[in-house]
Amino acid sequence: MNKHSPRFPVEMMSKALGVSRGGYYKWLKKNAQDSTLAASDQCLNKEIKAVFEHSKSTYGSPRVYQKLQTLAVGLSVSKSTVARRMKALGLAARNRKRKYVVTTQSDHPYAASPNLLDRQFGVEQINQVWVSDITYIATDQGWRYLTIILDLGDRSVVSWALSTTLHAQSSVIKAFKEAVEKRNISKNSGLMFHSDRGVQYACEDFRSLLNQYKVTQSMSRKGNCWDNAVAESFFKTIKTEELDQHPLIKAEQLFSLIFKYIDGWYNTQRIHSALNGKTPWEVFYEKCFELAA
Repeated sequence: MNKHSPRFPVEMMSKALGVSRGGYYKWLKKNAQDSTLAASDQCLNKEIKAVFEHSKSTYGSPRVYQKLQTLAVGLSVSKSTVARRMKALGLAARNRKRKYVVTTQSDHPYAASPNLLDRQFGVEQINQVWVSDITYIATDQGWRYLTIILDLGDRSVVSWALSTTLHAQSSVIKAFKEAVEKRNISKNSGLMFHSDRGVQYACEDFRSLLNQYKVTQSMSRKGNCWDNAVAESFFKTIKTEELDQHPLIKAEQLFSLIFKYIDGWYNTQRIHSALNGKTPWEVFYEKCFELAA
């Protein structure tokens, strides 16, 4: 009937075929609804796959859902629906594959600073609390050491240093000098700097540098990685999402890999659950405008 409706009246076809006009229109409405639903499902699947692929297969359903909320695609979808669709489409975020060496060298003669941060990671302002850590990365030419300084106010990696040794000058001191320059930190900023009890953070050279800027030092309790969970989480993330994808990293390529990940993805594009689905740089600029207002 639908096929011939342009040529024959619906009433005449209904009588000829022995069906009611109401039944025909009910079927027509349902068919239209089914077509609309199918088109909507295809659109949602397409958007989910696009977000997942843009994340380089690193987003699980919570982050895919958060990202969809920021896109002007006219989709109304729940978290559970996104999770079901991703499962049906075979889209799963990468899992951590390797175990890494514990890097903290706390067997040294320097005194430890108290744990002033005390796991209070929900910092509202930028340049109020920085956290730092060091990790080992295996390459074809031996170990390399990545030091990061992360701002709890916007969760961005303010600075990082890649070194061939664990000496303070080439790791934490280099990273700190770059961070204060990038953020234009004054020598009386009221900044708190939290780390583990590693010798690089406890040594006199680094503490002297902190004192120059009147920075308050805080350290995790001995053997307690949860006291520096945000920095630890970043290392897990970069290894899972980037470094683990390379069976054996070439030392000459490592700097480029880290630069592209931190500056080209993590700070600028990767949405963060602790930032309500925003990127670190989005939050950084928002907070800069608030301070300027």
